[in-house]
Amino acid sequence: MSSAHQPTALIADDEPLLRDSLARSLAQTWPELRIVAQARNGREAVELFEQHQPDIVFLDVHMPGLNGVEAARQIGRRAQVVFVTAYEQYAVQAFEQGALDYLVKPYEDARLEDTVTRLRERLAGRPPAVSASPMSSSQLEAAIEQLADVLRRPSVASASGGGGYLQWLRASVGQTLKLIPVDQVDFLRSDEKYTLVVWAEGEALIRMSIRELMEQLDPKYFAQVHRSVVVNLRSVSHLTRGLNETADIHLRGRTEVLPVSRSYLHLFRQM
Repeated sequence: MSSAHQPTALIADDEPLLRDSLARSLAQTWPELRIVAQARNGREAVELFEQHQPDIVFLDVHMPGLNGVEAARQIGRRAQVVFVTAYEQYAVQAFEQGALDYLVKPYEDARLEDTVTRLRERLAGRPPAVSASPMSSSQLEAAIEQLADVLRRPSVASASGGGGYLQWLRASVGQTLKLIPVDQVDFLRSDEKYTLVVWAEGEALIRMSIRELMEQLDPKYFAQVHRSVVVNLRSVSHLTRGLNETADIHLRGRTEVLPVSRSYLHLFRQM
């Protein structure tokens, strides 16, 4: 372990933008913390941990090869482990005892501050005021196994984005990485190279085609209504029919009107 005067951390995530985003947020929230390494997968995380012996390891739950849970098993109690996950509703089940900490992507500043407070107190040898007392090795292993069991469930595999559907979209706006929850997206409109993502809080461009997006969006909620437009069906207010078997979609709380071409009108026969 490193000196208590300057705590150290390792970040492991297979998404470079998310690694960098977390590193920047930590630099603002905990300036004394030094990021000694960044890993692209679980196996690399374990190797870099053995090399640097950081105090804290931020592990993305879903990574190729060795996932975050498996990496945590190998690291054990030699570091404070913080899991980074995409779906809070499942994470809470595994972390409700306070044995392990977690961040939900996209994480909020307040949640990160709570996590930093707990980590500071643990490194100082004080029981965290906002979670349970430190656990034994056997209790920690049991908590990790509980998380592993939750992650093995089919519903979780579907919600994770790994082999399932997209849960958020990443969009670079200047020097800022925007993490947009997919369920908040109202519609997407593409041109030749980019797709415009429109959601309650604004708009952003991503370098991803409509075809690529449709392969990863849940078809229960997202429908392609035009060669260049995809709509979140939960955002649809009503439909007005036009000439030549076309129609226009009106959205709740928005002024935009989206075209429905003849090829896709069958999706709205019931409306």
